[in-house]
Amino acid sequence: MALTLTVLGTAAPHPGPGRPCSGHLLRGGGAQVWVDAGTGTFAELQRHADPARLDAIWISHLHADHSADLLAAVYGLAYGGLTPPAPVPVYAPADCAARLAGFFGRPDAGFLAPVLDFRPLHDGHTVRLGGLTLTSHAVRHDTEAYGLRAECGGRVLAYSGDSGPCPALTDLARDADVFLCEADIDAPGPDEQVHLTPEDAGRTARAAGARRLLVTHVGPTLTPEAATARAAEAFGGPTDTAREGRVTEV
Repeated sequence: MALTLTVLGTAAPHPGPGRPCSGHLLRGGGAQVWVDAGTGTFAELQRHADPARLDAIWISHLHADHSADLLAAVYGLAYGGLTPPAPVPVYAPADCAARLAGFFGRPDAGFLAPVLDFRPLHDGHTVRLGGLTLTSHAVRHDTEAYGLRAECGGRVLAYSGDSGPCPALTDLARDADVFLCEADIDAPGPDEQVHLTPEDAGRTARAAGARRLLVTHVGPTLTPEAATARAAEAFGGPTDTAREGRVTEV
C-alpha cells in the first residue's frame, strides 16, 4: 500500500503569490486526509482531491497559517455544493469547533454537524483509516500543538507541525522514512524557542534516525533553498525542499 504526500502549501506566517500556507494531502491505505488547512490550501486541495470525499481532516494547531482554510472548507462543504456523503471527521485541538462557530456568531458548532464531525486531539491520539494509521504527538509551541506520525504498509511519514526543539519531536520522527519538518527561524531568540532553525531540523532528523528530511514552513527571514542547505549540513542525509504541488512517495 503506497503512502504519498502532496504538498499544498509551505509558506509562513502568511501566504504569498503561488505559495499558500501549511497544508498537505496524505494518501495511503485507501484513505485521503487533508493535513493542516493553512490559508490558501483549500483551493489547492481541489486540484488533487474532491473535498467531499476526504476521509478526515487533521489540524496540528489553531494558528491561522495552519487552520484558517477550515472556514473556506465550511463554505464549500455546507453552502458551495461540495456536500460530503457523511460528515468529515476533523481531528484538531479542542477549541477548533468553537472558533469556527464564533465566526458565524453561533454559540456552538452544532449547525455544522451535517458536514464536519469535530474530534479533539490529545497526545497519543491514534486513529485508523483503512490501512492508514495516524498518531498525534504533543510538541513544544506557544499553543496546544501536535506533530503527526502516519504509518501505512510499513512506511512512516513524520510531520513536525510547528514545534521548537523537544524530545517529543525526536520521538515522533524516530526511524521515519520521510520527516516533513519546519525550519521557520534563522536563529533562536531570547524567549523560549517554539520554532526550529534549519540546524534544529537537521539535528532532530539525525538524532531520530530519519531516512530523509523534507524542509517546509520556512519563515520570511530565510529562503527555502538556504534553509534546506543548512538543514542538510546538520542532518548529513538526503534533504529536499517541500514545493507546492509536489507528490512524494514515502
